[in-house]
Amino acid sequence: MLSLALPERSWAHRLPAALKFGLLAVAMIALMRIGSLAGQGAAVLVVAALTASLGRKAIRQSLVTLRPLVWIVAVILIWDSLQGAVAQGVLFGLRVLAMVGLANVVTLTTPLPEIVALIERLAQPLARFGIFPRIPAISVALVIRFVPVLRARHDTLAEAWRARSARKPRVKLLAPLTFSLLDDADHMADALRARGGLALPRKGRDTVGT
Repeated sequence: MLSLALPERSWAHRLPAALKFGLLAVAMIALMRIGSLAGQGAAVLVVAALTASLGRKAIRQSLVTLRPLVWIVAVILIWDSLQGAVAQGVLFGLRVLAMVGLANVVTLTTPLPEIVALIERLAQPLARFGIFPRIPAISVALVIRFVPVLRARHDTLAEAWRARSARKPRVKLLAPLTFSLLDDADHMADALRARGGLALPRKGRDTVGT
């Protein structure tokens, strides 16, 4: 499974995954409690500094990640402007940028196997209810991994459409995109089954509930 983390090692790569995600959770709560534009603006600057400390490649990947948010923030600003609450729209936009930027820093500096191992450790109590802890771990990992795959697949289909037509594809890409993703899901399921699947090991089944 490919990882979204940067191949180059940085100071943040050396931090334990549990510490990074713990700090991320605390930071998210703190950002929700900051109600001033100055505070949210300072948070965005801190996130930008953290991203810059990881190198140029991290900056480029972060910009790609944040690009779709520009339209979302723009729509929110327009709506709040029409409602006469421009400051509220700016505050929300800065908060979203800071949160996504922080999450992106953690993602870029945490290899996917470390994320899987962390979630599997946190999910150990679920074994008492007959749920193999590796199932939620692999599920989260697949979501993280296939979000950029979905975006790349859409871009590829859109480029192929533009090469054959001057009209915008609009919703016409939905069907081929869905079918291609279903095909990928079948291949992923076959690959998981070939490696033993995600069923609870017999030793675990015998000990669950005892």
